[in-house]
Amino acid sequence: MNVLCLSHVLHTFFSGDLLDEKTAIVDGYNSYFSFSRGRSGYSGVATYCKDSATPFLAEEGLTGLLANQGEAVGCYGDQVELSSEELLALDNEGRAVITQHHFVGKDGPQKLTVINVYCPRADPDKPERKQYKLQFYQLLQCRAEAILSSGSHVIVLGDVNTSHRPIDHCDPDDVDNFEDNPGRKWLDHFLFGMAEKTENDNTEDDLTDISQKSASGGKFVDSFRHFHPMRSSAFTCWSTITGARQTNYGTRIDYIFADHCLVKSAFIGVDIMPEVEGSDHCPVWAQLSCTLQSSPKCPPLCTRHMPEFTGRQQKLSRFFVKVSDKERVSKVSEESLPGSQESGEIRENLNPVVQGNSVAKKRPTCREKDANASKAKRSNQMKTESNAKGSLLAFFKPKQTPTIPSIVNLSPKQTKSSEDSQGSESDVRSCPSNVQTKTNISLVTEMETENQDEVEGESTSTVKSKDCKKGPCTGFWKAVLHGPPQPPLCKSHNEPCVLRTVKKAGPNLGRQFFVCARPQGHASNPQARCNFFAWVDKGK
Repeated sequence: MNVLCLSHVLHTFFSGDLLDEKTAIVDGYNSYFSFSRGRSGYSGVATYCKDSATPFLAEEGLTGLLANQGEAVGCYGDQVELSSEELLALDNEGRAVITQHHFVGKDGPQKLTVINVYCPRADPDKPERKQYKLQFYQLLQCRAEAILSSGSHVIVLGDVNTSHRPIDHCDPDDVDNFEDNPGRKWLDHFLFGMAEKTENDNTEDDLTDISQKSASGGKFVDSFRHFHPMRSSAFTCWSTITGARQTNYGTRIDYIFADHCLVKSAFIGVDIMPEVEGSDHCPVWAQLSCTLQSSPKCPPLCTRHMPEFTGRQQKLSRFFVKVSDKERVSKVSEESLPGSQESGEIRENLNPVVQGNSVAKKRPTCREKDANASKAKRSNQMKTESNAKGSLLAFFKPKQTPTIPSIVNLSPKQTKSSEDSQGSESDVRSCPSNVQTKTNISLVTEMETENQDEVEGESTSTVKSKDCKKGPCTGFWKAVLHGPPQPPLCKSHNEPCVLRTVKKAGPNLGRQFFVCARPQGHASNPQARCNFFAWVDKGK
């Protein structure tokens, strides 16, 4: 007996330009990806199948617009309620991959179609995304029921982004109009109402009221609730920002739906794996008892057929596009960058012949070469003078004296004489020129050390002016770089709070506040975050 483990059908997020060979080609598996065509790394799904369960067909998307002839699973249902633009938009974010398998069941050879989805999230700040999510649900149901009607069994799995029942939510009382959510109403219509199994000595009526309340006559079953109708706190997603996984303050939004007949005849068990970390979601698995038939070859959508992973050398011409000279000139002139060639120079480079005749330009004479060389030398000198800034450290170092050809170190006797004089201006002027040079070099060398305030041989006037500048500069930097405010202690746990910043658009955008440092949890949990909150004063 062969067993298909659906934990090997993974729901992940990738970007097409970031897909590497280690991820795309996994030993013992064949994989199928769908990427967002609008935003890199925004969304996407991937299905990995064991080589013993290689699908016969594989298709990207739900609409059929992305599938090639002869490769599609087919059965698209009635999509007349959505325009062609809406259908294309629903598939452009890479939210569905469909694979079709063959297996031998109790009733002989049968087909099994797996629809791997990542349903959109309804952003409360973007009303159009709510409509987009509902349209995706509508399209998903239309396609799944059409495939089921064709005679194939169907499994729909992935991140559905809606918790169905209050038992699937950590704090349903905190959600306004929980039952009236459009996503939950769609799940009521999509799922089949069944309450046949009992758990923990609960009566069948209790299960109907609590777990499957208001479920209608849909064609699919929540397989987890079929096996665990009363298990509470069985969550699959937690907020990583608030550390809610530590207190199991999450939701169950990852599902394995299957048609009613398949669940009753082939499903052995279903469960979640909250102990597996590495994401804000945890894996969900289902085990089926059936004998699979593997396809002799992978469908064209398989990553093994991608040009970058086939192992065949690609033609160099594949990386280039033929562009005419006129298009190249116009494109460069439109998108010219600072320091780029002028249009006349570009034409000259494309056709290095004097306009109007076919005579090439004359070579410059020796005298012209010398004149050009002197011009270039003067230009380089001007550039050097204009770029006197140097590195960023030059803004924070004292200005150095002119460069001396040879470095002279002061003798102990000269150094002592400089210390005795206390650096008076009259003494420096009366010193011989060679001693003044030595003193200046010593000052520059020592000012680059850590003890800049203890420079030997510096004049009194220079020390006084530096002290005057040091005071206001220090005060300025202290005012600017005062650092974060000291965190207060929360009232419930008497522990230092954490500093947060408002990132949501509105009047408080950018403001900082303190909250309890503990992870988010239910209000009844004493180990969870308390309700301490304090704004940070702008003056601090």
